Amino acid sequence: MPNPTELTAAQAARAIAERRLTAVELAEACLNRIDALDDRLKAWVYVDRDTVLEDAKSADEAVSANRTLGPLHGVPIGVKDIYYTAGIPTKAGSEVYKDFVPEYDAASLTLLKRAGALMLGKAVTTEFACLDPSPTFNPWNAAHTPGGSSSGSAVAVAARMCPAALGSQTVGSVLRPAAYNGVVGFKPTFGRVSRRGVVPVSWNLDTVGWLVRTVEDAALLLQVTAGPDAHDPVSSREPVGDYLSAIQQPPAPRIGLLRRYFYEKADTETRRHFDGTAELLAQAGAEIEELPMPDSIDVAFEDQMLIMSVEAAAFHEPMYREQAEDYQPKLRAMLAAGLQVDGITYTRALERRRQFIDDMQQLAERCDALLTPATPEPSQADRTNTGNPAFQGPWTSCGLPAIALPSGLADSGLPLGIQLVASPFDESRLLSAAKWCEQVIDVDLKPPL
Repeated sequence: MPNPTELTAAQAARAIAERRLTAVELAEACLNRIDALDDRLKAWVYVDRDTVLEDAKSADEAVSANRTLGPLHGVPIGVKDIYYTAGIPTKAGSEVYKDFVPEYDAASLTLLKRAGALMLGKAVTTEFACLDPSPTFNPWNAAHTPGGSSSGSAVAVAARMCPAALGSQTVGSVLRPAAYNGVVGFKPTFGRVSRRGVVPVSWNLDTVGWLVRTVEDAALLLQVTAGPDAHDPVSSREPVGDYLSAIQQPPAPRIGLLRRYFYEKADTETRRHFDGTAELLAQAGAEIEELPMPDSIDVAFEDQMLIMSVEAAAFHEPMYREQAEDYQPKLRAMLAAGLQVDGITYTRALERRRQFIDDMQQLAERCDALLTPATPEPSQADRTNTGNPAFQGPWTSCGLPAIALPSGLADSGLPLGIQLVASPFDESRLLSAAKWCEQVIDVDLKPPL
């Protein structure tokens, strides 16, 4: 048996069910890893040591009693600190929420617990999942940004403090930190997973997501959390797929390669690495065709940021009026700007976004998955921001499902990644393509800790 912290979520669940590992052993290994590293990395805002050990003991008793086990039985997970956790503070990285203790768990966390997962603790987020950097450090190089806003979740998974962690994405807050830290990030279709009990940023953009280390784990968490929620009007009633079956013996996919917009913004090393990765996939049997990006991409990111600022301002307005100075500078400026946007400007941005959604859905229908670099460049030595979200923003804006996969290391020793995108509610096809690509690329990145 390898070190328990090296196991993926799926591997750990199988080992526990087969009695090759106990849930207590796994929980203790994760806690020991946190004790050894988190003073340096600052990925956690709250670790519920006593509760997770007690829950792990109960999980082992269920195994011993031959009870029916969930697919994540005994597996500790991290939870981004914008997810409601009953009786446990949800501070959202902000002084404004420092005293907020929810009375119930977020819907997605409830489903994960029903599947047997154990909540290990709350992972650090940037303030209200927005712009100002968090105190978390990149485990590959402490001088570089870990990304955001799901910075603690990404670092915790990369540093083997837990096998999986919940995040959220309004622009690029799951897939970008995944790429910067060398792990897998997954964002389902807008509405595929309930957002109930997640502190909002933008009504039209917020999407639940997660950080894991393999495509199998991305599929496993989706299988557990996907589906409608009567308490979340945005959640979809589209049928839930069999995502785990979709990744079994995946065929070579038809891939639509996107260069316009992405190559204009990517650095030379990223373009070279991306071309090499695409050639590797083609040689392995993928059918790759370069596709044209629609003209609506030219204003999509600007419109997305405007929509985000207005809708964030609408949520924060009562608190902002009373506690403006308690917000960090970048978020405070965004809220102030959002409050000044007139209705006509906001409506026109929504109209242009509607065209962009239609354009991108038509483009995605032409292949199994669209392929882009994950980020314009590897994580930079600048901790004053969380990096450039321009490569993730389009997919959050148009609501398409997307996954980031690690694909190698830059000359700087920082991770590089690719990004795959599919049609709405076609996560089965996306995960199948991602699994095939993961097998061909065959990299397992681990920071030098």
